[in-house]
Amino acid sequence: MIFQQTLRNKATFSGIGLHTGKTITLTLRPAEAGTGIVFHRIDLAPAVSIEAHASNVVNTRLSTTIGRGDASVSTIEHLMAALYGCGIDNAHVDIDGPEVPIMDGSAAPFVAAIAKAGVKVSGKARKYLVVKKPVTVVEGDKKATIIPSRHYKISFDMQFAHPAVKSQFRSLEFSQESFIGDFAAARTFGFLAEVEMMKSHGLALGGSLENAVVIGDNGVINPEGLRFQDEFVRHKILDSVGDLSLAGHRLIGHVKATKSGHDLNHKLVTELLKRPDCYTLIEFTPQAFNAPFNIGIPELSWLEA
Repeated sequence: MIFQQTLRNKATFSGIGLHTGKTITLTLRPAEAGTGIVFHRIDLAPAVSIEAHASNVVNTRLSTTIGRGDASVSTIEHLMAALYGCGIDNAHVDIDGPEVPIMDGSAAPFVAAIAKAGVKVSGKARKYLVVKKPVTVVEGDKKATIIPSRHYKISFDMQFAHPAVKSQFRSLEFSQESFIGDFAAARTFGFLAEVEMMKSHGLALGGSLENAVVIGDNGVINPEGLRFQDEFVRHKILDSVGDLSLAGHRLIGHVKATKSGHDLNHKLVTELLKRPDCYTLIEFTPQAFNAPFNIGIPELSWLEA
């Protein structure tokens, strides 16, 4: 799809915030082309609007938080992944608290509601951010790189020193079908010892087996088990889709990540955006572009497959 899209109708969610433990209601509303994704803290007087963009990220501890002044909205990554995955470029997000509801710990409930609300296509073309030169950020043994490609792809190498997780690797060559079918339902996860420690420090107050995969000494303690054999790395890719969407445009490039998380994802986007020699913005016309990430796009003839 080369044209910008929004929702056809409203979609409302209510649930617990993973870290705050507060019950929060969130409503997605249609928005005009060129608006982007904008959060509105309607519980504040006056309401505060915060654009979902990397420049507004104020915290990346345990989740991605955007803010403006004293107002903020945390844990936006699953909702942002769902919006990106469903092809929504523009939407207003009315929220009556400081954190997006965690729902079941995945993007699936958001995806289902967006599908029910429907999608409306505008007459305004999308701009794609096409990577021209590699950009890399490194912190210790953590690394994230984005390189030129004719597709949007995320390859993630996840490693933990735990027998239930160990190492997992998976790639997503992005399409709406592949994201929704293979990644959207992957849930957030945590280690039991860490969850107990976080709760003692006033964090993860809304966490439970209903909205997260919890890993004990001997493995997953959720009675239903895992949704996918490699659910952990799938969720890491889901998080990455949401975090990287804060670039503000659809991406065309190959992200290669090792042990990355919200903080490194944000630093990769920030580093990319401050280096205009490493990317170009392309607005495709119907004559030049008739399918997402078509390898025959004339403007991308200089890229490797």
